Amino acid sequence: MGADSHLREAEVESESVFKGVMLDVRRDQVRLPDGKISVREYIRHPGAVVILAQLPNGNLLFERQFRYPLRQVFLELPAGKIDPGETLLDTAQRELLEETGHQAEAWEHLGTMHPCIGYSDERIEIFLARGLRSVGAQALDHNEFLDVLQLSPAAAREAIFAGEITDAKTITALYWLTR
Repeated sequence: MGADSHLREAEVESESVFKGVMLDVRRDQVRLPDGKISVREYIRHPGAVVILAQLPNGNLLFERQFRYPLRQVFLELPAGKIDPGETLLDTAQRELLEETGHQAEAWEHLGTMHPCIGYSDERIEIFLARGLRSVGAQALDHNEFLDVLQLSPAAAREAIFAGEITDAKTITALYWLTR
């Protein structure tokens, strides 16, 4: 079982306490490493992608978008949920086109992040898109409203330190860009 077997928990029972359009809230009973029983509540999420969309001038495409849970506008990279049956690359290409009206010639998968490991199984796949070209207007979902802008990677880093970018997927993706 490996060197970390003394840390593992085992599912005893699992139940869905709420199933929405995107999220499934679960309450599981688990057996702890010491044999005792405990409860774990968490959210199942279909996963998402985030895109470092690099323009020929080196700048990156960003979005300003209102996020209801925190009731404020955030500055973030283009991103979106993985639809059932969709490949990761297909999701990234679709989201970039829908949200920004751009396509890319070259795509590279950089890595994976888990934004909320204490209460969600969500994973976000990080992509770098190069050779961008505008192919028309945005094709936003009916409930999606956002502005597209561009920032240099240096300006984006400064926006993080100034508290203007606080979104974890954006900060993590920008860290991968420095690789």
